[in-house]
Amino acid sequence: MPNQESQTIEYKQELSAFKPYYLKKFGMTSEGCFLRVGSSKRAMTDKMIMEQFSSRAKLSLGKIPSPRQDLSFAQLRIYYEELGKPLNSQFAKTLELLTPDGRYNYTAYLLADENGMSMKLARYSGSDKYDLIESEEFGNCCLVKAVKSMLTRLQVANITRTKITPMERQESNLVDPVALREAVINAVVHNDYTREVPPLFEVFSDKFVITTYGGLVEGLSRDDFFNCCSMPRNRELMRVFHDLELVEQLGSGMTRIMRVYKNDIFTFTSNFMKTTFFFDEEQKLGDGLENEEKLGDKLGDEDTPPLSRKNLSEVRCRILELMEEDSRISMPTIAERLGYSTTAIEKNVDFLKANGYLKRVGNTKSGYWEVLE
Repeated sequence: MPNQESQTIEYKQELSAFKPYYLKKFGMTSEGCFLRVGSSKRAMTDKMIMEQFSSRAKLSLGKIPSPRQDLSFAQLRIYYEELGKPLNSQFAKTLELLTPDGRYNYTAYLLADENGMSMKLARYSGSDKYDLIESEEFGNCCLVKAVKSMLTRLQVANITRTKITPMERQESNLVDPVALREAVINAVVHNDYTREVPPLFEVFSDKFVITTYGGLVEGLSRDDFFNCCSMPRNRELMRVFHDLELVEQLGSGMTRIMRVYKNDIFTFTSNFMKTTFFFDEEQKLGDGLENEEKLGDKLGDEDTPPLSRKNLSEVRCRILELMEEDSRISMPTIAERLGYSTTAIEKNVDFLKANGYLKRVGNTKSGYWEVLE
């Protein structure tokens, strides 16, 4: 550490009204940032430096140095190459992944092959957080890869329900797929990562909830928000997502959401924004057992004909399809493919066996499934 008393301290103020100040020679590090305690100075910790930055009104991830500088970007390169936009040796500068002093910034950290940022997907059996049945993590990798994995997982959870009417067969997802996709991407791109709080995604029996940290961007009113005016919180991150065609133009995602849902799906606090997609009363998500469980009780009678497959839920139809593709498929594999717990799959399989759709031939280890309907 330099001799603080004998050295002439040269401070650089990046933005005229904001701290921290730091020694130009050492940059914004514990060697370059100090806290005055009485008549003495004390080196600031990385956490203290980050807290100073996170309190700044116009903070940009581009100004925050990555907590690691040994970053690699193989995953990001693949996504650009898939679109015919290969990254050259100057990509870090072109995509603004460097701080003013030439180090990798926090945007680079989020887009690197390895990082400490992970988004969670939680599933509950009911309409509140009392009974957690699954918790999955998507992250510690390039943020683009994590988002794509989250979108795939939520697509599985956003099952199609069928309603038979006297006139027609009606099918619809629990949540409008386009609106859900836009809400997920908006949550990731506009999240405030300065306190290392990632977005949270939750699936309940009656709703999907997406929680973004940071609330509304300073300078953007609620009226502006609902009028689909956009003010990117993370400009550098938005640039990359635009390059990779995950977002189109500013405000377009909100426009797609507002075409389908009312304003009251959004709630705000000083630090968080929640987007809540409620299911229709007839479309409550569970283990695929709600209405058909009652029908299954009746179908146990010998005189009652079996259900037609067209009346089964999407979950049960998918189970039959997977068993037709692989007659020796295991319950855990089905659960993983469909995004449900093994217990939920076992209950659905019991229903299918009890009602004449399916039977097990042989024992658990060496047997196989025979689809009857």
